[in-house]
Amino acid sequence: MDSLPLLLEGFAAALTPMNLLYVFFGAMLGTAVGVLPGLGSSMAVALLLPVTFTLDPTGAFIMFAGVYFGGLFGDSISGILLNTPGNSSAIASTFEGHKMALSGRAAQALATAAIGAFSGGLIATTLVAFGAPLMAEMATLFGPAEYFALAVFAFVAISAVVADSVLKGLAALLIGLAIAFVGIDAQSGASRFTLGIPQFFDGISIIVVTVGMLALGEVFYIASRRHHPTTALITTQGRPWLSLREMRQAAPAWLRGTAYGLPFGVIPVGGSEIPTFLAYGTERRLDRRRRHPMFGRGAIQGVAAPEAAGNATAGTAMGALLTLGLPTSSTAAIMLAAFVQYGMQPGPLLFETNGDLVWTLLASLFIGLVVLLILNLPFAPLWAKLLVVPRQYLYSGIALFAALGVYASGGSLADVFLLIGIGLIGFLLRRYGLPLAPVLIAVVLGPLAETELRRTLAISEGDATALISSGITITLYTLLAAAMIAVAIVRLRQRSRVDV
Repeated sequence: MDSLPLLLEGFAAALTPMNLLYVFFGAMLGTAVGVLPGLGSSMAVALLLPVTFTLDPTGAFIMFAGVYFGGLFGDSISGILLNTPGNSSAIASTFEGHKMALSGRAAQALATAAIGAFSGGLIATTLVAFGAPLMAEMATLFGPAEYFALAVFAFVAISAVVADSVLKGLAALLIGLAIAFVGIDAQSGASRFTLGIPQFFDGISIIVVTVGMLALGEVFYIASRRHHPTTALITTQGRPWLSLREMRQAAPAWLRGTAYGLPFGVIPVGGSEIPTFLAYGTERRLDRRRRHPMFGRGAIQGVAAPEAAGNATAGTAMGALLTLGLPTSSTAAIMLAAFVQYGMQPGPLLFETNGDLVWTLLASLFIGLVVLLILNLPFAPLWAKLLVVPRQYLYSGIALFAALGVYASGGSLADVFLLIGIGLIGFLLRRYGLPLAPVLIAVVLGPLAETELRRTLAISEGDATALISSGITITLYTLLAAAMIAVAIVRLRQRSRVDV
C-alpha cells in the first residue's frame, strides 16, 4: 500500500472550507476545555460526542482531530500560569513552566509548550501515516485468542499503572465491566444486570457513560468541595516566541521528549503520564552536568521535553487505535466509542472498508497541529482568561450542556436519569481515589473481550489452552507478567523509602 498518494487524497478531502472549520472549532473547543483544571482532552471529546451525530462521519472525526491535540495543550496553559495542570499529563511541564512564569517568562514558557506539542505531534503523526498500513497488515495475524490477550493486556496494564494501588485499579476495572455487560446477552438472550428495567435491555450507551463519568462526575466532585483553593493568575508579558538561544536550548529536549513519547502511544499504560515524567527526569539529570544548572529556576528544557513527549504519545496512540482497535488512554477509548457509534470497528479491516475516512482523518491530524500552533502561540493568554470565570457558573454550564447533549443523542429522559446515576458513580470514584481510565477502557473493550473469548472457546471446542496457543498470545502474557512484576518492585521500593 503506497501511503503518500492516499495521504494526499486525504488532504484533498480535508482541505475544504467546511472541514477546515470543523478542525478550527475542534481545536478551539479542545483548548478551552483543556485549560480548565480537572477536565482535559478526554472531557472535551466526551462533551463533543453527542453533538457530532448531526454531522457525517468524516466531519465528526475531523473535529475530533482538532479536539484531540487542542485539549493536550490546554492542559499545560493552566499548569504554567496557575500551577494547576488541567490534566495529569501536564503535571511534568508544570514544575519548570510555572517557575518560568513566576520569573516573568510566561509567554516564552507557553511558546515552548506550543512548539513542543507541535513538534512531538508532527513526528508521531508522520510515523503513523506512513507506518499504519504496515501495522494494519501485521494486525491481520491476530485471531480471536490474540485479540482477547490484547484486551486482557490493556485491562491489567492500565489498572496497575494509573492507580496508586493495584486493587483500586482492578476495582475500577470491575465497575467498568459491570456497566459494559448490562443488557441482553446476544447469544443466549438472557438479561444481565438489568434489574428488570426495560430501558436497560439495550445496554447503557457509551455516550451516557463517558459524559456522565467524566463531565457530570467532575461537576458533582467540585460541588461537594466547600472551599476551593484560590490562586492568582499570572499575566503573560513579553514576546510570545523564542529567541535563537532559547531555540538551541529547547530543540534537543523536544527531540528527546518525542523519542520517549513515541513507543508509549502503542502501549496500554493509560496515557502520557509515564513518558512525560521520564522525559522530565532525563532533562533534569542532564541539567546537573551543566556548568550553570537551570532546573528549579525555570529551565526551558523542563517544559520542552514533557510537552513533546505528551503529544508524541497522543499521535502514536491514534495509530494503535486505527490499526489494532486498541485504545491506550481514556481519550482514545472515547474515540473508539465514536467509531462504534458510526458502525465502524477500528482494526486492520478499517483501511479497506473505510479507507477514505481513515486517510482524511490522518490528514486532518496534520492540519489540526498547524491550527493548534496558530491558535495558541500568540493567543494562549486569552485562553487563560477562562480560569477567572466563577466556578459555579462554569460547572453549571458544563452540567447543562452534558444533559442536553445526552438527551439530544438518544431522545430519552431515561438516558438523562441514567446520566445522573453514572455521574454519581464518577463522583464516588473521585472521592475515594479510584482511577477513571480503567472504567472507560473496560466499558469500550469489555464486549470485544467477551466476544473474542467466546469465539476462541467455540473454535477450540472448550479447550482453554487455545487462549495461549500462539506465539503472539504467549508474548503478550509474558510482557504483561513482566510489567506487573516491574510495577510491584517499584511500588515496594517507594514504600520502603517512605518507611525509612
